[in-house]
Amino acid sequence: MRDDNEAFVNDKDAAGRDRKPGARKMGFKKKVCKFCQPGAPKADYKNPDALRRYITERGKILPAHITGTCAKHQRALNNEIKKARVLAYLPFEKQ
Repeated sequence: MRDDNEAFVNDKDAAGRDRKPGARKMGFKKKVCKFCQPGAPKADYKNPDALRRYITERGKILPAHITGTCAKHQRALNNEIKKARVLAYLPFEKQ
């Protein structure tokens, strides 16, 4: 039989630290807001191709934690998507 100490010798995380059994691996990378970067285009209702990236196939607006936008730009993006829907640049829902 093996010793309990030998069982966890190879359990190391990405930084080389020992990790506990059952602990999750660190692999999360923070998303960066596309609109906060210098020289980035603003969200505009007249550009439906750029706005389609932020809605699902069914027409729902994707949340910020999925798209990576900051709160300020997520609010602006929501308003631009809603304007584009009213002016028929984007559909309210797919049929």
